[in-house]
Amino acid sequence: MKAMVIRSPGGPEVLELTDVPDPQAGPEEVVLEVTAAAVNRADLLQRQGQYPPPEGASPWPGLEASGVISAVGSGVSGWSIGDQACALLSGGGYAEKVAVPVGQLLPIPRGVSLQDAAALPEVVCTVWSNVFLLAGLKRGELLLIHGGASGIGTMTIQLAKSFGARVAVTAGSPDKLARCRELGADVLIDYRQQDFVAEIHKASAGRGADVILDIMGAAYLTRNVDALAVQGRLVIIGLQGGVTAEINLRTLLGKRASVHATALRPQSRAEKAAIVASVRAHVWPLIEHGRIVPVVHARLPLSAAAEAHRILEGSTHVGKVLLTVRP
Repeated sequence: MKAMVIRSPGGPEVLELTDVPDPQAGPEEVVLEVTAAAVNRADLLQRQGQYPPPEGASPWPGLEASGVISAVGSGVSGWSIGDQACALLSGGGYAEKVAVPVGQLLPIPRGVSLQDAAALPEVVCTVWSNVFLLAGLKRGELLLIHGGASGIGTMTIQLAKSFGARVAVTAGSPDKLARCRELGADVLIDYRQQDFVAEIHKASAGRGADVILDIMGAAYLTRNVDALAVQGRLVIIGLQGGVTAEINLRTLLGKRASVHATALRPQSRAEKAAIVASVRAHVWPLIEHGRIVPVVHARLPLSAAAEAHRILEGSTHVGKVLLTVRP
């Protein structure tokens, strides 16, 4: 089969479409013939040599994909050859086929095309596990999302609004903020022109944000803590702003607040299967009723993976970028 491989760490130009061995379905696995795969910032980090795949995972990038099951391993129940599915992956989505643990499969939601379903598994599982299962966002609470126009951001806005939260977002342009408003965001903050800490306190009458979903890491750590409400929860899922920073523990203690730093990819199959099952139970019905939709910025052929990476690096997109493998 064809797969997009990383010959050596570097820029987008190191991505190369080449022939590799077909994956085999191991026990409690299926092989998915890939229709489309989504591009995530973790793929960019892997390409740069900063985020190696977990032990035993495919070395090719790609953390979510959709397609048709072409082979079924021993111990698999509930899925058959010919079934359409999308999947949360530990790697390998940038390919014509990928092996998937059965617990990480999701059906294609009614009303979503097989191709666009590739935009769902990683982003929905990330948002659901962090904002709802870990941080416990509740109805009426204020959620601050950094990078509101990203794939993660556009999904988080929709999910949070569906569960009755108030949503604030940061983004870097009026056009991106306008798109966030269309998706339901209540408080719009241009991080290039405004201080998000001051804007959050203004929007909450001085109380602060109950939950903050952060992709920046070190660069925002101190200000995120300043923006938290009493008993607030900061969840860090990205390190675009660096990995090392100091924190004022007196401020954190005074607010009785908490800081969580998590990653989905390194978690065990059992942990991922539990998240996927929860997503299927609680989020899939919202998608099927049209309350949540995948936001797709661009669809490019797998051979154009380098261009897809450049789009993400340029931060000009709103939502997800997909790589199409089959029509």
